[in-house]
Amino acid sequence: MKRRLLLLTLLAAGSLWLGRSLLAPAAASPPQLILVLGGDVKREKAAGRLAAQYSLPVVVSGGSNPEYARWLFDQEGLRQQQYRLDYRAHDTLTNFTTVVDDLRRSGIRHVLLVTSSDHMDRALLVGRVVAGSRGIQLTPVAVPCGDHCFPESLPKRWGDGLRAVVWVLSGRDLKNWAQARLAQGRD
Repeated sequence: MKRRLLLLTLLAAGSLWLGRSLLAPAAASPPQLILVLGGDVKREKAAGRLAAQYSLPVVVSGGSNPEYARWLFDQEGLRQQQYRLDYRAHDTLTNFTTVVDDLRRSGIRHVLLVTSSDHMDRALLVGRVVAGSRGIQLTPVAVPCGDHCFPESLPKRWGDGLRAVVWVLSGRDLKNWAQARLAQGRD
């Protein structure tokens, strides 16, 4: 009973915090960095153009292979120290959780978020929870996906949003926790 009450309290607090961060984002400061969520090389190309145009550094989370990414950014005239390729992420939540504390330590307060237009709603929900918990504002830069767009379902978006709230409150990924519990039940 106590566990259930604690869980409900945490979820209620997380929901209130989430609502506040989504409805009242922090005042805009100039963007300091471009964060690209891997999954489509068009995203990296768009980020390369933005980085060249605005002289901003780029972090690619879970992107294309390093050789291709380096070649692509070289084509845009970026210096190697202007971009970082990070391959720790394996999904949208970890795109943020693996880099957010590094960004905060570097003094980053405003990030341009680059992902495909059909992924942006879920990415913004997760990102505003995770990055917002560290005082980092996100500005979306949606890359058109044309005929390759696949709208994401509400359960997928809100499921990842819930995972983000749980991560902020507990430091744990709900998906990993559930998978471990299921695996224990099979043994």
